[in-house]
Amino acid sequence: MKQLEGKTAFITGGSRGIGAAIAQRLAQEGAKVAITYKASPEKAAGVVDAIEAQKGQAIAIRADSADPGAIVNAVERTVQELGGLDILVNNAGIGVYKDIGAFTIDDFDEIVAVNIRAVFTAVTAALPYLKRGSRIITIGSCQAERMPGPGGALYAMSKSALVGFTKGIARDLGPKGITANLVHPGPVDTDMNPEDGPTADFQRSLMALDAFGTGDEVAGLVAYLARPEAGYITGSGFLIDGGTNI
Repeated sequence: MKQLEGKTAFITGGSRGIGAAIAQRLAQEGAKVAITYKASPEKAAGVVDAIEAQKGQAIAIRADSADPGAIVNAVERTVQELGGLDILVNNAGIGVYKDIGAFTIDDFDEIVAVNIRAVFTAVTAALPYLKRGSRIITIGSCQAERMPGPGGALYAMSKSALVGFTKGIARDLGPKGITANLVHPGPVDTDMNPEDGPTADFQRSLMALDAFGTGDEVAGLVAYLARPEAGYITGSGFLIDGGTNI
């Protein structure tokens, strides 16, 4: 049974990697899907084509997550073209890794704009359309809880901020029957962090399972949180990291 039949999902950064996997999984479960992308129109079109090939409905919207106006417009276009909004997935994010003394104010502003402000913008833009039973799911990181090596201070800061924000909006939106949760991936095999990349062996050394995860595995957890059966879960964070943070 398609448990998300009749629902509409909006996913930021859905043209590749984890975001693309989430888009396709939610579509398989019956949701109409809108994805945003910044600079990969061919990949975004490929995600839409894959969903449509399975008789689903999807649109791709160019929107830089660092631009609040673009996010607001993308949410409004989703509602106009797909008929509503029930599931918001804040997936878009960036990582800048440097020694703390090498970071610039521009690095700080960029990470805050994409990893924190864009989540706030998407949530506040979506709220007028969300109703009882709607879901807000944000992709965090296992590094919100543990930083195993140098260079990630700003990234960890940005993902940790999402923990407090999610708990806060869960309190605010609980009386309206809207849930808000976090999914914290560990090392996942994507083009941004391939399982054969230069730091892959170090990352595997931290894991209990000694293997990178897949976008499909993360998407499965997101899909569960989007379903009606997860309606009593809110303000929570879920590690899916192969035991990296044990």
